[in-house]
Amino acid sequence: MLALQGDFEAHTAILESLGAAAIMVRTPAGLDGLDGLIIPGGESTTIALGIEREGLADPLREFGGPILGTCAGMIVLGREHLGILDISTRRNAFGRQVRSFEVDLDLWGERVRAAFIRAPWVEEVGDGVEVLAEVDGHPIAVIGNNVLAVAFHPEITGETRLHRWLLA
Repeated sequence: MLALQGDFEAHTAILESLGAAAIMVRTPAGLDGLDGLIIPGGESTTIALGIEREGLADPLREFGGPILGTCAGMIVLGREHLGILDISTRRNAFGRQVRSFEVDLDLWGERVRAAFIRAPWVEEVGDGVEVLAEVDGHPIAVIGNNVLAVAFHPEITGETRLHRWLLA
């Protein structure tokens, strides 16, 4: 769990409810021995500054395990920051916090309740990235290799399928 900023505690609770141990990653050494990583929602600029400050950019790019990025995590995974996922995102694409909303999505053929808070959407998808779900014609869930990024907050609605994907 990248624990520089954001709602990493709620993701930790979900992982622990699924029987997984969550390790708080704040330095490059924290990545050693991890089976997977979550980059949570929060404020993307603050998370990116923390990654730079702690020297985590290259270790995150070299991590190699499965990664789940939610909301700001999606932004940080994209071309504008780490470039781990070949996507370009638009920050706060659905509007300010007062325009937050929840919606049911079809993800992997199942209904998923998704909460959007100052959420991004994907503006451009590169080779090797598959769009899994859209809202109003805008990609909000994508996967490339072993990196899953969503524009919503599964931890707010209690949605566990994304965390199960990471653990599998």
